[in-house]
Amino acid sequence: MTGRSATGTAGFLAVDSGGSGVRAVVGVPGRGPLAERRSAEPVRTGSRGIDAGHLMTQLVPMARELSEEAGVERLTAAVVGAAGFATLGDALRAELPGALARELGVRSVALAADAVTAYAGALGPRPGAVIAAGTGLIAVGTDLAGWRRADGWGHLLGDCGSGAWIGRAGLEAALRAHDGRDGGSPALLVRAEEAFGPMPGLPGRLYPRADRAAVLASFAPQVAACAPTDPVAAGVLRSAARHMAESAAAVCPPTGEPLIAPTGGLFRMGDPLLVPLAEELAARLPHARRVTAEGDPLHGSVRMAVDLAAGALALPHDEKMLYVPPAQGD
Repeated sequence: MTGRSATGTAGFLAVDSGGSGVRAVVGVPGRGPLAERRSAEPVRTGSRGIDAGHLMTQLVPMARELSEEAGVERLTAAVVGAAGFATLGDALRAELPGALARELGVRSVALAADAVTAYAGALGPRPGAVIAAGTGLIAVGTDLAGWRRADGWGHLLGDCGSGAWIGRAGLEAALRAHDGRDGGSPALLVRAEEAFGPMPGLPGRLYPRADRAAVLASFAPQVAACAPTDPVAAGVLRSAARHMAESAAAVCPPTGEPLIAPTGGLFRMGDPLLVPLAEELAARLPHARRVTAEGDPLHGSVRMAVDLAAGALALPHDEKMLYVPPAQGD
């Protein structure tokens, strides 16, 4: 691609790298996304954090195939959103801009935490806050001068209100019912035994697993299914909503009329979670307006790539959250 004419059709590359793999889009400003590819292999992490080389081995062939499919002769801008970038992004910051220039001819690059691309996908360049919730949970907010983040500390230390948190609380209620302790839920006990077998064997099946956060989160829909008729399950979701609202309040701009949007797969649980969340947000952030997320993190990467190509990326730059190095070759 780097040997093609500099006067050919110019396009952008937008990437979303997360726990389920890598998604990439190539498009042309003014025409939008034109081609998309997915890889089911998550990018590895090592002693320096996210492995830039492993990401590039997946991304380069995808970008070349997408460019050919989209009729794009040169890529001028690339935005890469990556899970863990804020805390594990040292290698990406050091290596990825140069690698993208060498392999794909990209001169303008922005590297972002997936929470930032989730924000851009949900709200675009407007002041507000986003609650991004799936297996984990993080809230991010901006007044367009800087970023604030809350939680996102993983299932052992935080991610309060996340899928893993809800699933763990539901399984605790099931174990309480099994023991005959207060706060137990017979309904959740039945569903837990259907999913995991007899309760005495649950710790041995769960604790050794490297993917235990995902296993815990797999039980969250069962909590939501029980909530309409089970006060214990409903209480778990009310507590989750309270945690989400606490995180949103910690990052939301305190003045003006900021927007708030929940985004992520956890909210597909619907009213059992969304109704208490709306109530908690209204109580904690009466000055903010709740809106529906416009798109997902890949949509956010696309939006940012279009703005980057035009020299109009309005979201605040920050080494940990949104890193925009000097254009390659300058």
